[in-house]
Amino acid sequence: MLTLFRWLLRIATALVVLSVVVVVGVYYFLSRSLPDYDATWQVRGVSGTVEIARNTWAVPHVFGPTDADVFFGLGFAHAQDRLWQMTILRRTVQGRLSEVFGERTVRTDELMRRLDLYTLAQESVAVQDNDTLSALDAYARGVNAWINLVNERALGRGAPEYFLFPGEIGLWQPADSIAIVKLMAVQLSGHLENEVRRSRLSALIGEERTVDLMPGDPSAGMAALPDFASLFPGLTDSQLAMAPSVPGQAPGEALSPFNSIEMAGASNAWAAGVLRSANGGTLLANDPHLPFAAPSIWYLARLDLTSGAVTGGTIPGIPAVLVGRSEALGWGLTTAYLDDQDLFLEELNPDNPQEYRTPDGWTAFETRRSIITVADSDPVTITLRWSENGPILPGTHYSLAAVTPPGHVAALSWTALAGDDTSMSAAIGLMRAQTVDEAIATMEQYVAPAQNLTLIDREHIAMQMIGRMPRRDSASPTRGMMPAPGADPAARWDGFFPYESNPRFVDPETGLLGNTNNKPLDRPFPLHVSFNWGDTVRIQRWVRLMRQRSVHTRESFIEAQLDTVSQAARLLLPLVGAELWFQGEPAEPGTAESQRQLALQLLADWNGEMSEHLPEPLIYAAWMRELQFRLIRDELGPSVDMFTHMEPEFLERVFRNTDGAGVWCDVIQSAVVETCVDIARTALDAALLDLTRTYGPAIESWRWGDAHQATHDHPVLGDVPILRHFVNIRQSTSGGDHTLMRGRTAGGPPGTREPFLNVHGAGYRGVYDMADPEASVFIISTGESGHPLSRHYDDLGVLWRRGEYIPMTLDPDLARAGGVGITRLEPRQ
Repeated sequence: MLTLFRWLLRIATALVVLSVVVVVGVYYFLSRSLPDYDATWQVRGVSGTVEIARNTWAVPHVFGPTDADVFFGLGFAHAQDRLWQMTILRRTVQGRLSEVFGERTVRTDELMRRLDLYTLAQESVAVQDNDTLSALDAYARGVNAWINLVNERALGRGAPEYFLFPGEIGLWQPADSIAIVKLMAVQLSGHLENEVRRSRLSALIGEERTVDLMPGDPSAGMAALPDFASLFPGLTDSQLAMAPSVPGQAPGEALSPFNSIEMAGASNAWAAGVLRSANGGTLLANDPHLPFAAPSIWYLARLDLTSGAVTGGTIPGIPAVLVGRSEALGWGLTTAYLDDQDLFLEELNPDNPQEYRTPDGWTAFETRRSIITVADSDPVTITLRWSENGPILPGTHYSLAAVTPPGHVAALSWTALAGDDTSMSAAIGLMRAQTVDEAIATMEQYVAPAQNLTLIDREHIAMQMIGRMPRRDSASPTRGMMPAPGADPAARWDGFFPYESNPRFVDPETGLLGNTNNKPLDRPFPLHVSFNWGDTVRIQRWVRLMRQRSVHTRESFIEAQLDTVSQAARLLLPLVGAELWFQGEPAEPGTAESQRQLALQLLADWNGEMSEHLPEPLIYAAWMRELQFRLIRDELGPSVDMFTHMEPEFLERVFRNTDGAGVWCDVIQSAVVETCVDIARTALDAALLDLTRTYGPAIESWRWGDAHQATHDHPVLGDVPILRHFVNIRQSTSGGDHTLMRGRTAGGPPGTREPFLNVHGAGYRGVYDMADPEASVFIISTGESGHPLSRHYDDLGVLWRRGEYIPMTLDPDLARAGGVGITRLEPRQ
């Protein structure tokens, strides 16, 4: 027995030692790719010594003899910290993810190949100005310098992910950076899906009730639109009722850049002129919203250019500070919601399906074959086709099959499909601009994705919509709101409006400018900009906060940026609960009625603050979600899944009975005529029952933050058991779908697990004060490093969650002082 025990002890000891050796070995190999921030390297491609001084949070401050050397340094720093992220972004836009990830990304690659964005990026290189070509070339050389050092010095393959997904790291090209700008256009464009959604609703429930769910622009004469089924009578009811299909929502598509319309972009930006600023200088706050990931898409940096230092948020792969400030200028971006996409249904020649109808008769498609290489599987060959209106998209994406009649295919017109895209030149020029007027003039080169650019210099403030605005015919049959016949000349684009037609606001009398993706002005079609906007309620809260003070400070702008009061909750709860508050005698404890009474009591005393520590936001969100589902499920059937999030405008219309919208409260299939109060009560009971199953019966102990965790998940390893605990960053957060500190919930159809996870929000925040530029503050939602073993993988995320910021000085001496080290790049002889 003693001998057996000794042998068991020896075996256990050996296993422990072996495990320790394995763990130490794995850590050693993975940590080899951690960059040394305090090193000197000899590299080719620089004219003199380049310094990359990193502050306490590893934010690089790049200095060099020339601008080209500075862009080289930025490329080097991006590659040091985010090489895996950069190569995945490049593979995505090239349609080459399946070479690494196999069959699960074929669907994404297919759609990206059909859009052909990378080819368009390659064509666009030639139209950039000389300064931009120099920046692109120098940046690429900087990225490649780090890749070469990784290969020469065996520095852990550059990122730990490459051990799991081996493959050659291709050298960076100038076209790669332009392609990533086009990839951002994919993430920020949602009008394609909107057109499909509106056309399906129009055919299913008629235009009158479609307006309830998609109110759009009430001044645009929506009632004049034709019923979609009358445009294409060949559509069947079974087609229109198909379940929605949006790229990026299917299992295994975490790497897809194709978001649903609810995630297609949002942001906040506001500015104060000198008369509305307490210290006499202009102010700007900006927080662009994008899907969360680990690492964040944003990367902080400071560039010491000959025109002046610039600092702010960059995107790895792009050699520009996209949001930030210089000594003379501050700039921020919000999604403009410009209707820059139109779907056209091309009629096929019944005698030759390789031809389609145009205004001048039958014409052959432009075609090209493309082979998608798939890891561990056979390659997939697809035929790419283009009509005069744009690339032909398959019916399996964006539910296009549901709105494409027999004998037709869908083509996409989109401003991002340009081979003369000078958006990169605009971004490089913006960093050199010294005044608001110079910046506005420079951005005429910008093509896509359309943005509202908010600007401040030392004396002026402005907001300019940038991006090409399609010129539509005033006689367009669908006004760009639904798919149109491809052969109809009135439906086609006639080029673009001149830049002067884009909305512009300079030094308003109020001294304040702001945009929360709301409608900024009222103009008739076709100068309308859009019929669909990203916000109608956040802007109300912003206006209220701005009116509370006659003058503003950096601190008041930060307070507004972090505001978590839901104007939607303040609007909807008195409407929906009007006849439910304080009704009946107190119920027996433990009953459904007592739960309802307690929930209503909590909501009655609540101020609408979506605090992570309170139960009221969770009750409100679950109630409104369940209520909307119960209102629309009988009319829409399987198509109910198109609406994954609560729409405040819809619920307001229903409970105010706007244009007869109260009819939604009656369940069509039942003999009884239900009232809105009946549906509201039933929805609340169902929501409370579901919450009780998840969080227990004690309502007072529920916390919004438990359901509303920010999901900074690794897009590749985030679902892998064990590994996900090391690579994902989860944080309890306040805010919600309709707060200024926006935390967009995951949503999803009924039955979705964890529908309130915070998946989309402000990955970057910045507040700039031109009276005291050094007082400007910045933050991103994770850390600078993309390496999970780095202490800078999530250090900024801790501050971001608490609503804190960091300074980023423009003073060279302060930038070099302290921090985690200075990387020096010296010319190799």
